[in-house]
Amino acid sequence: MLAKDLKPGTVFKHNDAPHILESVTVQSPSARGGNTLYKFRARNLVTKQKADLVCKGTDNLEDADFQKREVTLMYTDAESVHLLDSEDYNQYSIATADVENEMKYVAESLQGLIALIYDGECVGLQVPATVELVITQTDPGVKGNSATGRTKPATLETGCTLQVPEYLKEGEKIKVDTRTHEFLGRA
Repeated sequence: MLAKDLKPGTVFKHNDAPHILESVTVQSPSARGGNTLYKFRARNLVTKQKADLVCKGTDNLEDADFQKREVTLMYTDAESVHLLDSEDYNQYSIATADVENEMKYVAESLQGLIALIYDGECVGLQVPATVELVITQTDPGVKGNSATGRTKPATLETGCTLQVPEYLKEGEKIKVDTRTHEFLGRA
């Protein structure tokens, strides 16, 4: 894979271990003949350690050897998230702390969850790029302000909060971008 083509959520091999890409920063040089640099923040899927990499856009990164399995959420407890494979009904567990960012978007009925399986163990969880969630708590909008671009905080059914337009009310279903944590529109 070329470094310039990588997006957050991509899994690649670095130092003989699978890493998931968490963020990308592009640095363009101002001098002539300079190469564009890509700064990656990745997390080792086995040891959970963070790694910072700097690559040129034409550098190649090795694709990681792992499986992607479609799963459904069974239940969560204090230490683990328990998942069920949709095809062969294998059960996987992963520490809650390892997937706390992804769990902000996981409601009970969410379809399209992908478990990352490496050596028979679940090492990561991928959520769809957009999810539909219900607003459970938000302040009422002020009459006459619906045409402005102002936003207000809203708490969603999973417990996470984000900024939404003022005209939205409690009980409405909205689309959320899981990569940028932004409101996309009504569902």
